[in-house]
Amino acid sequence: LDSWDPAEGAMDDGTGCVQSIEVLRALKAAGYVPKHTIRAVLFANEENGGRGGEKYMEEARAKGEKHVFALESDAGGFTPRSFSLSLNDAQMAATAPWLKLMQPYGVYEFAKGGGGADVEPMEKLGVVVGELRPDSQRYFDYHHSRNDVLEVVNKRELELGALNMAILVYFVDKYGWPTN
Repeated sequence: LDSWDPAEGAMDDGTGCVQSIEVLRALKAAGYVPKHTIRAVLFANEENGGRGGEKYMEEARAKGEKHVFALESDAGGFTPRSFSLSLNDAQMAATAPWLKLMQPYGVYEFAKGGGGADVEPMEKLGVVVGELRPDSQRYFDYHHSRNDVLEVVNKRELELGALNMAILVYFVDKYGWPTN
C-alpha cells in the first residue's frame, strides 16, 4: 500500500499484500489449526516515515500483545530466493532443516538481517522479524514507475512467494523459534 507514483503499485506493494492474504487462505484450505493468531496486516505510510509499522508496534505494546514473528513481503512478486531473519547464529543454524524443505520451491537461504521498514519496529518488542527476498534483478524495472501494473505480475512467481511465506509461517507457528 505504499505506491504513490504514476502506476497501480502492483509490484510495490500489491504482490506483498496478496501474498500475505494468501498465507491465511492456504493454511485455512489445508485445514491447519494454528497454535497462535496469524494475521495479515496491510501497512500504510511506509513511504511517509514508516508510520503504519510504528503505529502497529505502539498498539501491540499498549495492548500487551505477544508477537512471535513479523514477516514482510515488499520487494516485488518475483521468484523467491531467501528470507532475511533477525536470528542469532545458533538459531539460524537450527532452522536448516526447514530450509531443506523449502529449497524445491525456490528459497535456498535464510540470511541474517531482519525485516523491512513495516515490520522492523516490532524488533523493539523483542519480536523476530523477517522479509521475503525474491530475485531482485527486475525490481527497479517496476519500482515507482509507470510499469508497476498488474499485467507485469507473473502468477507462478507470485504463488511461489506466497507458498514459501506460508511454509515459514507454518514452521514458526508449529515449532517456534529455536531458543539457542
